[in-house]
Amino acid sequence: MNSPVILSIGEISQRTGIATSALRFYESIGLIRSQRNRGNQRRFQRAVIRRVAVIKAAQRAGIPLDDIGQVMGTLPADRAPTSSEWKRFSNSWKRDLEARIGQLTRIKDDLAGCIGCGCLSIENCALINPNDELARVLVGTSKLERGTRPLETPS
Repeated sequence: MNSPVILSIGEISQRTGIATSALRFYESIGLIRSQRNRGNQRRFQRAVIRRVAVIKAAQRAGIPLDDIGQVMGTLPADRAPTSSEWKRFSNSWKRDLEARIGQLTRIKDDLAGCIGCGCLSIENCALINPNDELARVLVGTSKLERGTRPLETPS
C-alpha cells in the first residue's frame, strides 16, 4: 500500500499558484487541512492541491467562501471532490449565480433609467430607494442622513 504524498505549504503554493498566506487562511476557516510535523511545520496531503483548485474555481465564479466551505465541509478532509461531487456543487452554485445575474440585470436596467432621468429622487429612484423602502423606515430629513444628498437647486 502506498503512503500518501506529503507536501509543505511552499510546495502547495508553488503547485497551485496560491500564496502561502491564502493557504493558511483557507486552513483557518476549514477549507483545507494540514498536519504538523515534529518541527511544527504544516504538511499537506496531495489531495489539497485539487481542493484548492475547486476553491479557486468557485471563487472565480463569485461564490462566497462561506458557501464554498459549506459544500467542502460535506467531504472527508483528506481527499478532493470526485467528479460527481463537483457536479453537485456546481449545480447548487449555478442556481445562486442565476439568481444573482437576475438581480444584477434588474440593477443594470434601473441604472439605465437613472442615466436618462438624472433626478435620483429619494421617493422614486429604483437604485437609491427600491420600492420606496425608505418611506417605511425613515421620516423627514433622516432620509438624508443615510448618505443621500439632495440635489442642489440653482441660485
